[in-house]
Amino acid sequence: MVPRIKNVAIVTKIKNDLAKNAARNVAKFLDEKKVKVFSIEQLGANNVHLVDPSELAKTDLDLVFAIGGDGTTLRAFRMISKSTPVFSLNIGGTRGILAEANTKPIEQQLQDIFNGNYFYDKRLRLQAKIDGKMVGAALNDIVITRTNLTKTPVVTIKVLDYPISQKMDGVIISTATGSTGHALSLGGPIVHENMKCVMILPIAPVNKTPALIVDINDIVISSTDSSKIIIDGQQVFDSKWKSNIIISKYPYDGVFLRIGKRGIRQLEKLGF
Repeated sequence: MVPRIKNVAIVTKIKNDLAKNAARNVAKFLDEKKVKVFSIEQLGANNVHLVDPSELAKTDLDLVFAIGGDGTTLRAFRMISKSTPVFSLNIGGTRGILAEANTKPIEQQLQDIFNGNYFYDKRLRLQAKIDGKMVGAALNDIVITRTNLTKTPVVTIKVLDYPISQKMDGVIISTATGSTGHALSLGGPIVHENMKCVMILPIAPVNKTPALIVDINDIVISSTDSSKIIIDGQQVFDSKWKSNIIISKYPYDGVFLRIGKRGIRQLEKLGF
């Protein structure tokens, strides 16, 4: 038996008419199915309940629609609690690597969901502990980069009790999902998105250091200068000189609701 969908949220790309128009169509379909719809911004639809982002995490949701590009999808995952499924539609976005790879009309995709023609695609997420404060979750990556642009710090990366120290601009700790993001632009490999591993990729090390792919264990990073910690390219936090930054597995996976075929989606979206 297909679980009944009762409460749904829609997260759209900010200030994008294409995404808003699509969101209104989705909201109309859901209203006809007697589904309660929540949104964090005004969509111009009478049946949508406007809520603050902080309230969304406390709302019992069965599904979230992320309508926009990859940035919108990442934002949606940050706003929801635990492992609420997200259905990502690349409308008004650019590359849309995280989105559903589907050529069907939106109405047909929605009908597939309500007919139970879908599966769940679970992804590892990361969190960072900075001076005792936990931040995250990151679906793609956590980037640690120097604050002082006139001096290259010594960064120490400790994984499996083995420390690596040398001068570098920073380090990317990427999930398999994020291997097609910042990590790929720096020459890192593409990792199959469903693998439960992380990639450690130094940024501009003085002595060439390859990317390291390891099982998810606590990774401790410190620097001889202050740093910026960036979560999924959207949230920025500060770290002091020689503070320990501890990267670990977030307790709840990110879950995509998919109606298309299984496979290596990221390679398909990149055109390989």
